[in-house]
Amino acid sequence: MRIDAVLGDITRQDVDAVVNAANSSLMGGGGVDGAIHRAAGPGLLEECMELRRTELPDGLPVGSAVPTAGHRLPARWVIHTVGPNRHRGQDDPALLASCFTSALVVAAEVGAREVAVPAVGAGAYGWDPAEVARVAVGAVRSFAAAQDNRDGADVCGLEERAVGLTPVELVRFVLHDEEVLRVFSRELG
Repeated sequence: MRIDAVLGDITRQDVDAVVNAANSSLMGGGGVDGAIHRAAGPGLLEECMELRRTELPDGLPVGSAVPTAGHRLPARWVIHTVGPNRHRGQDDPALLASCFTSALVVAAEVGAREVAVPAVGAGAYGWDPAEVARVAVGAVRSFAAAQDNRDGADVCGLEERAVGLTPVELVRFVLHDEEVLRVFSRELG
């Protein structure tokens, strides 16, 4: 798996799936979530409302992920994940890591080979960008190791069946400013 980081607008990425740093309601919001909802158009909100009405009446739990269509985005899929909110005392790095891992599992399940990912948690949810970079890069590398080791062994907490049938070939961290890009680039080495 290739992993890189770029400065850019996640809504303009020509990839199979974009990850949305959503809130649990899935109804849109600020930051990346609002940008994705605006760019995708009203069909995304309608699909999210249907998810809430049927599969997720209580909202999407923190650390989980769910797919929707990309609607007007270049990406075919939007994979929504809810980061832990540090301001509310949700400060467990494992919960943050779960956002990235869950999103990649969903990407593999829907057949997305190229995935654009934001710095989930580094905005309104109060996580330090350097910590998000460390956790995110570690989670993606662990997922890549599990994906490469499809012999049924348990690697970094992911069993073979948890990495999906389609290998994710590219994870691109798409970051909103130079400082966040610097910390991700440093973490990627």
